[in-house]
Amino acid sequence: MSRNLNEEYWSERYASNNTGWDIGEISSPLKEYIDQITDKELKILIPGAGNSYEAEYLYRQGFKSVFVADIAEAPLDNLKKRLPEFPSHQLLKSDFFELQDKFDLILEQTFFCALPVNRRKDYAEKASHLLTENGKISGVFFNFNLTEDGPPFGGSKEEYLQYFSPYFEVEVLEKCYNSIPPRQGNELFFIFRKKQK
Repeated sequence: MSRNLNEEYWSERYASNNTGWDIGEISSPLKEYIDQITDKELKILIPGAGNSYEAEYLYRQGFKSVFVADIAEAPLDNLKKRLPEFPSHQLLKSDFFELQDKFDLILEQTFFCALPVNRRKDYAEKASHLLTENGKISGVFFNFNLTEDGPPFGGSKEEYLQYFSPYFEVEVLEKCYNSIPPRQGNELFFIFRKKQK
């Protein structure tokens, strides 16, 4: 991996509108998952959130404790333009690995698979640290062969279990039945619960 996937890299992707992962709305697997959450008091983190249609949807559904983290400024600004009432202090221009707060739920949407493979184990460990005692991480992983030609870099069920199993109990890890057509067959939906110490 020769590219440095840093703030400058991601800012340039937004500036040049090179955002092929951005589908312009909340993805159907996450919308369906959010729709069955009854506790609107949950403190939710969306890391590497991009334009964060998920955060917008959550906020409009009455979830007020939603935090969006991204290393680039542009997607945070884009969310604020679409949803001016979204609290500015919940827009975190930050590296995921430097966050220090605690959350009840982490929603994963394309961020993990955009990380260089050598950071994936660190991601699983960091997610565990960021979650409260009964916290969960849920969302979608890409389900296609690992590639150098990314991001996204892909991955497999077996690989994801290897990273997350030390820290999480697997509640769900299965092929998405409700992906958008271009991603049909290429997404895994998951719910992992933080292991009790």
